[in-house]
Amino acid sequence: MGKHFTAWEKAEIEKMNKAGSSHREIGERLGYSRMQVKEYFHRLYRKERADPDLMPPNRKGRPRKTPLTTERGKELRIWELEREVELLRSFLHVCGRR
Repeated sequence: MGKHFTAWEKAEIEKMNKAGSSHREIGERLGYSRMQVKEYFHRLYRKERADPDLMPPNRKGRPRKTPLTTERGKELRIWELEREVELLRSFLHVCGRR
């Protein structure tokens, strides 16, 4: 049975990981083995994946060959046209035609 990490050690491990330190370097600095540090991250990522607020749900079934673009495509096209109209209006305003 392994030793539990303190809150300070957890913060230090995550800080060193973000700084680019390897699991071996982190373990040597804090007095743990490389595998203990590796398992810490494994448990951390597993908890993140289990939390539905942090990760989107996995889609089930076979992925589509062609994306669904009927409604989303229409919304994007409308947005593009509205943006183009605004650009043309501002251009006419600057030119003094409107």
